[in-house]
Amino acid sequence: MARIKAFKGLRYDNKAGELGTLVCPPYDIISDRRRDFFIRENPYNIVRLELPKGGEERYRVAGETLRKWIAEGVLVKDNEDSLYVYEMVFGGKRLKGFVPLVGLEEFSSGIILPHEETLSKAKRDRYELMCAAKCNFSLVYSLYEDSDGTVFGLVDGCSKGLPDMEVTDGDGTVHRMWRVTGRDVIDKVTAAFADKKLYIADGHHRYETALRYHREQGTEDSGYVMMMLVNMENPGLTVFPTHRIVRGLEDFRPERVIEKCRPYFDIAKAPDEGRMRAALQSAYDRGETSFAMYCGAGECYVLTLTDNGAVKRFLPGMSDAYCGLDVSALHTLVLEGAMGLDKDSVADQKNLEYTRSRDEALQEVDFGGADCSFILNPTKVSDISGVAAASEKMPQKSTYFYPKPITGLVMHNFGEEA
Repeated sequence: MARIKAFKGLRYDNKAGELGTLVCPPYDIISDRRRDFFIRENPYNIVRLELPKGGEERYRVAGETLRKWIAEGVLVKDNEDSLYVYEMVFGGKRLKGFVPLVGLEEFSSGIILPHEETLSKAKRDRYELMCAAKCNFSLVYSLYEDSDGTVFGLVDGCSKGLPDMEVTDGDGTVHRMWRVTGRDVIDKVTAAFADKKLYIADGHHRYETALRYHREQGTEDSGYVMMMLVNMENPGLTVFPTHRIVRGLEDFRPERVIEKCRPYFDIAKAPDEGRMRAALQSAYDRGETSFAMYCGAGECYVLTLTDNGAVKRFLPGMSDAYCGLDVSALHTLVLEGAMGLDKDSVADQKNLEYTRSRDEALQEVDFGGADCSFILNPTKVSDISGVAAASEKMPQKSTYFYPKPITGLVMHNFGEEA
């Protein structure tokens, strides 16, 4: 069902400098300070294209910069259709997938499935950039089922020698990429996806932007998007939680929120961070729905759901998979129910911020003026696929797949001059 194909990737030429100075993390985790650092390190760093800064002209400037770098030979297109095997090595783990082009499909087709909601502001930004540059600078990260290891075996067999590209990022993750041009392997991999669905793990905004662009002004070439595909059984798959920071509420009182939550949760005070973490881990190991609410100055509550049918009563049309998620209970029963935040304000991030850093979530309450924060457990991969298979989406920022694919190893240029 999924349509994949090899492509002539756009890559940096050696004249641009050392590859490690040219790549950057995904745009949505780059601060202004880090962006400035990347550009000081190398003026050809991909961050100038992936995360343009300035006024309304910034997207046009990014597109012109891309075309200038192509004309100067800073970026060069490979001369043969290729697949790109991609491995990330981190913390004693290895995660290996491959990068093809994937044919765009409407979510209603059931072939490519999202698992979480997206944010309007981010999609507007990505759309303006795509219109100006006509290029996929970064990857959409998706999962596929491969229980017998057929596809992984083909991919793994193409990456035994020295990689064509290798860099180590600021977190110590090693990124390696092998270019595969053998027609036999490409044909076998392509054929293997004829009966597969894809589950988007990361890059929902980029995928929805590609769909919109193709609907509104696309060409045949824009009907595909660059993806990293990883088998769902890969032992290197790692999902971190995304914590919530709440600020700007009128007359916020923790005790009032706690009282409104008591009908649904067992609520225990955690006297310190260590015991909060232990309580959350214990609940995770038992398969319970649980998260912590931090109110500052060491005041912390661990909420463990006892009324397992509560979310379903509020959301009768949603699947059991969706209603069983920690983030579903948090958003439905606490953020919306006990705190009164409406879905639109949550989607527009008026009172809600997200962070992968537990320390940041706590410190923003203690020192940053936030009202409270919620510390979550990671979402299981099986829950992600379960929600996607039910054609539903988790609340936005429900997952954080780690590590993030790096930007700048390979690009897909689909403009007229591509």
